[in-house]
Amino acid sequence: MIEKLSPAHRADALASLSGWTQVHGRDAISKTFRFADFSEAWGFMSRVALVAERDGHHPEWFNVYNRVEITLTTHDADGLSQRDIDLARAIEVIAGDAA
Repeated sequence: MIEKLSPAHRADALASLSGWTQVHGRDAISKTFRFADFSEAWGFMSRVALVAERDGHHPEWFNVYNRVEITLTTHDADGLSQRDIDLARAIEVIAGDAA
């Protein structure tokens, strides 16, 4: 079974992720990404989707034109887990490639 992060591990992990913030009222983290246009945002989402599918851990997300809002939580753990931190780091790499 996947375990929720301890408060200490959560704090350390969040401090290591640039721009990711705790979601108010949920055990989740989120970040908004902005791109030049819809095509760039969609390309970013496609690359994230391939990683998420490979890892069997899928984000909650919302896209409007050049903006992609991503929320990560592990439903099986009823909160934030290492899987979310790992996916957030992978997303950061993808976002860096898109920039």
